[in-house]
Amino acid sequence: MDELLAPENFAMVEGGVYRSSFPRSKNIPFLRKLQLKAVVSLVPEDYPIAMLEFYKSAGINLFPLGLDGNKWPFKEIDKVALLEVMRVVLSSEHRPLLIHCNKGKHRTGSVVGCLRKYRGWALSVIFREYLLYAAPKTRLEDQQLIESFDPQQLSLNPDSFNEQTSLICDNKES
Repeated sequence: MDELLAPENFAMVEGGVYRSSFPRSKNIPFLRKLQLKAVVSLVPEDYPIAMLEFYKSAGINLFPLGLDGNKWPFKEIDKVALLEVMRVVLSSEHRPLLIHCNKGKHRTGSVVGCLRKYRGWALSVIFREYLLYAAPKTRLEDQQLIESFDPQQLSLNPDSFNEQTSLICDNKES
């Protein structure tokens, strides 16, 4: 029997949504048990072949929606790209899904924080969760992004979004 090893910083965010660090080959037996429909990758780098093969064989759609992290003054999370990520995460058609960046801390924490804000959570609770996963290297810029995130910016027109989403998936398989 395969040993079930969750990726680092793994947790359930809400029904059908999980978060973690970058999944590795050693995590495949664990990921298989989740019966994922989608993985939202927040890293802009190329994906390892072994994981791509696993996703394909398991029928998991990979959404390579790489975000630059908030590293003031050099980089920041692009707001339009963040909205794109949020639309995928909020779409029930892609659940269960896993959201990840490299360590499951900053970019993932920012997306989860924005999801929490969309759900109406208090900022104090959102920041407590962010700090739990991002410690000891928290970023004030991530918290500012979460605070300034406006859930009203999300226009969830599934028809137009599904066309954009399928283009992303089709391009990645080429």
